Amino acid sequence: MSIAIGIVIGALAGFANYKFIGCATGTCPLSSNPWIATIWGMVLGGLIGGSFRAVR
Repeated sequence: MSIAIGIVIGALAGFANYKFIGCATGTCPLSSNPWIATIWGMVLGGLIGGSFRAVR
């Protein structure tokens, strides 16, 4: 469950990075395209969310 939450939060953060910070010239490979920024956010969010698994 924590991985899914991380993916959703990461997707929102990746898109927010594109929307509010972005790249004015279009030469930045990660923040100039909304799809790439969102996918990278999802990947990083899933990795970070997976590190918070509950220990049983």
